[in-house]
Amino acid sequence: MYPCMKLKHLEQRLQDISMFDKPKIVLEQYVTPSHLGSHMLYTIQSQYGDIEGKLVADLGSGCGALSIGAAVLNASLVTGFEIDEDAIEIFQENCQDHELTNIEVIQCDVLKDIPSRFNKAFDTVLMNPPFGTKNNAGTDMKFLDTALRLSNNVVYSLHKTSTRSFILKHTESLGVKAEVLAELHYDLPSTYKFHKKKSVDIEVDFYKFSV
Repeated sequence: MYPCMKLKHLEQRLQDISMFDKPKIVLEQYVTPSHLGSHMLYTIQSQYGDIEGKLVADLGSGCGALSIGAAVLNASLVTGFEIDEDAIEIFQENCQDHELTNIEVIQCDVLKDIPSRFNKAFDTVLMNPPFGTKNNAGTDMKFLDTALRLSNNVVYSLHKTSTRSFILKHTESLGVKAEVLAELHYDLPSTYKFHKKKSVDIEVDFYKFSV
């Protein structure tokens, strides 16, 4: 189950990824920091062997940080699902820059438009969903329900620590085993005009959901 590269090399690869030119607040477009993304992916592969040789989906894939990280760790195929054309364009440029062929992206609304042919089609689903701030309350839970529909094995995701009891109760009602693998600090940089501080530290849980 050893990863095919060292953690520091994986983080360097993620640091080289181009990010949003003009992030859209309505989609809660925030970058997954390379430090956070690399540690997530490295843990998923080194501890559980859930990337190498697997069919992997990335929901709300944005500019492709988690997708590219999974592809670099030798997933058999990574499929990103993303609604935003601008993000997809950057995603595809990043794939070309990293010379990756085991990766694709599909434009669709994760919450409404993923075809039923993808039900249980993926071994591993990754996501850093919108946390549901502003006008998008509950969006992360809708992402989670979609992820559980697509996975035949496991889902790895980030959610605000403040929602932990709700998430554990919800997944238990679905018969899904939920484990908090780590409590992390998500350093959210000042991205939008209404942000008054240079960055905000959000406490997030890194979950493994066994389907």
